[in-house]
Amino acid sequence: MTTAKTLFELAGADLSLPAPDQSSLVLIDIQNEYLSGPLALTGVDAAVAAAARLLERARRAGVPVIHIAHRGSAGSMFDPEGERGRIIDAVAPRAGEAVVGKTLPNAFAGTDLEARLKATGRSNVVLAGFMTHMCVSATARSALDRGFRATIDATACATRDLPDGRGGAIAATTVHDVALAELADRFAIVSRALNAVW
Repeated sequence: MTTAKTLFELAGADLSLPAPDQSSLVLIDIQNEYLSGPLALTGVDAAVAAAARLLERARRAGVPVIHIAHRGSAGSMFDPEGERGRIIDAVAPRAGEAVVGKTLPNAFAGTDLEARLKATGRSNVVLAGFMTHMCVSATARSALDRGFRATIDATACATRDLPDGRGGAIAATTVHDVALAELADRFAIVSRALNAVW
């Protein structure tokens, strides 16, 4: 049986992990909405803990940090004025760390994220957050279009079960793994060891 390879591997692309001094960190939608209720994510506690470790390492290394927060409407999911719309305390922004509000899955769409990243002078962007198949995926794909080299910390992402269109459900772990496999094919370096490297 032939071993499956990504398009990156077939093209001989550089798949080395980015150095902290060449990277920016973007934390996507790590908000209370995902801790409980209809959008509760499978493995969310472990993913938040991994994101917090990554954030702490980034801060110690002087990596520029940008927090993305999805903004819903008042009284709905991701209520920007409510508790559920707040960024989770474990990764709460500190003074000097930008918070970019968005209304679409792609964190670049309708925001100044691209300008903020370009202002750092760094072409590597490390992504972590929620949900793997939705906002992380959309942002990673758009990062490629905008000339950034994206790396995703797989341990600091999570998602939820999705309907399979036949009356059943696809398990969150499968959705997560498939989303990361798609991204690793051509859009981003996917790492499960970034915390150990940084």
